[in-house]
Amino acid sequence: MSLEIRKLEKLTGNPTLAWGRNGYTTDKIFVVSAIETGSTFEFSLREKKQSYTKTWNLSENDIHELNTIISQGHSFGAYHENELIGWIICDFRSWNNSLFIESILISEDFRGHSIGRLLIKSVNREARNLQCRIVELETQNTNYKAIKFYQEAGFTITGINTKLYNDSAETALFMSFDLLI
Repeated sequence: MSLEIRKLEKLTGNPTLAWGRNGYTTDKIFVVSAIETGSTFEFSLREKKQSYTKTWNLSENDIHELNTIISQGHSFGAYHENELIGWIICDFRSWNNSLFIESILISEDFRGHSIGRLLIKSVNREARNLQCRIVELETQNTNYKAIKFYQEAGFTITGINTKLYNDSAETALFMSFDLLI
């Protein structure tokens, strides 16, 4: 398969309309337990067999917001025969010297071909060039495969937000990759 990773430029439409299902299905999730006692707070994760499906569609406004981030010049696209088949869209955050992965998405036909790994490597290289201290992201406790993928790529869980989503089954997991500068 001929594949090229290069800087992502402005999206002129919504390429995800041709990428198949945007979302995930799993038979395993992470259950988040949070305990607050007095002045201490602890959380734990445990794997649980549970089916969960999440799908979404990107609106015109979503594409506009992604283009605003893409215009910073720190996002990458995966191209097969010069056609965009995946992306990793990153927001440089000077206030904490990080590169935040806002969106990573691969066409359904191309998932499982290490494209995500190549995109992550490109972002880590970009973050080093920017002299960032970390690469950050947020995902859901229900997105088991993504969490495992990020952990295999060297990310660790650094925080949670139990109230970020309307769906009470979802807890936001924040993950980061420490860069060795």
